[in-house]
Amino acid sequence: MLARIFLTLLVLAAALAPQSRAAEPRRPNIVIFLSDDVGYGEYGFQGNTEIPTPHIDSIAKNGVRFTQGYVSGPYCSPTRAGLMTGRYQTRFGHEFNNSGPGFGLPLTEKTMADRFKALGYDTVCIGKWHLGAGPEFLPMKRGFDEFYGTVANTEFFQPKAFVDSRKSAAVHAVTEESFYTTDAYAERAVDWIAQHRDAPFLLYLPFNAQHAPLQAAKKYMDRFPHIADEKRRTFAAMMSAMDDAVGRVLGKIRETGQEENTLIWFLSDNGGPTESTTSKNGPLRGFKATTLEGGVRVPFCVQWKGRLPAGKTYEAPVIQLDILPTSLAAAGSSAPADGKPDGVNLLPFLNGESKDKPHETLFWRFGEQWAIRQGDWKLVAARPDRNEAKLFNLAADTGEANDLTASQPAKVKELKEAWDAWNKEQKDPLWPKNDAGRKPKKQQPGEGRSGQPRQS
Repeated sequence: MLARIFLTLLVLAAALAPQSRAAEPRRPNIVIFLSDDVGYGEYGFQGNTEIPTPHIDSIAKNGVRFTQGYVSGPYCSPTRAGLMTGRYQTRFGHEFNNSGPGFGLPLTEKTMADRFKALGYDTVCIGKWHLGAGPEFLPMKRGFDEFYGTVANTEFFQPKAFVDSRKSAAVHAVTEESFYTTDAYAERAVDWIAQHRDAPFLLYLPFNAQHAPLQAAKKYMDRFPHIADEKRRTFAAMMSAMDDAVGRVLGKIRETGQEENTLIWFLSDNGGPTESTTSKNGPLRGFKATTLEGGVRVPFCVQWKGRLPAGKTYEAPVIQLDILPTSLAAAGSSAPADGKPDGVNLLPFLNGESKDKPHETLFWRFGEQWAIRQGDWKLVAARPDRNEAKLFNLAADTGEANDLTASQPAKVKELKEAWDAWNKEQKDPLWPKNDAGRKPKKQQPGEGRSGQPRQS
């Protein structure tokens, strides 16, 4: 009798064990789309009706749009350093862009890819890296299994400084005549998702669109014959190409049955440099490379179907530093203490579990420019104002037009003391700002190296 009971229990255990393992929830995939130099007033989900971006807009439609989404730096590389670490990049001296020897995300810092690799994720970076071109700084040495993209700013057609880690770790020039970065990144991302559909993955896709030089294929230019200004038309064409690329990646995620198990972020790295590319910053004052709102407030949204509300607008300030701790929390892991993150897990705020604000105070330092936002108050010293501190109430004055320093001296003193205390915790820049704020070389919109529009 006992033997029969024992045998029955063994059979039951064998039958139930596979079901139990299958029932264990798989960690969610993490996808981060980062656009380059796109202003706050661009994209359909930000109110732009001139350039259709239905695929990008779908992320906001199916998720949460942040009206006060910020980045910790008004420039390309600093923002990426903050994104990869979840920390103010000034804490470890990564304050400016540079191209000299030794430039790169300090090796003392663990990256987002390091964190997710430790959780068993497959990891890939596809796009513009801009965190160091030396072998020790490239993505393959910073936690990513693969890298396919440019090491920094470069051309869209046949980029000169490119890496395809499937073939080699060497930096090389692309020679294929039809090669266009935005299209190529979509192609590789779709292929990579197909190959890694059976394991949780981190896909980081930092486009070089819409950074100068403005270059677009004819098939995209032909979509906007009604835009008379050639520079703006090229910008629109580049935006449309990026939207197509995002759509291809989202489509592959759906095709592989991963949509409800994928946390998807979309944001820009800083405000738009309007004069050089036509990128619009909407109602905000300022532009790329300034600490005004137009330099650091960006288009920003997130989607996690079934786990985050759809079509929600979130009004409290958030920052790109929050992406790492939020994504780790989604994966069932807390932000590691050794990382000392400045970002926070946004999930309880977005799900309505917490009625507090994720951040009461945010800080910026970019050379002589700086800013602090506390509640709705912002004290900012920025280049257009000769770096003189001015006080604004953003609840009443999003465009930073009415300086209140004369009528609010106590608030100015309070905020400056808070910024000074934070600033003492930051590290001196590791390299000079040799190209911070430099205007891009003037180029003819829509032209390739031959000076003629591309035909692909």
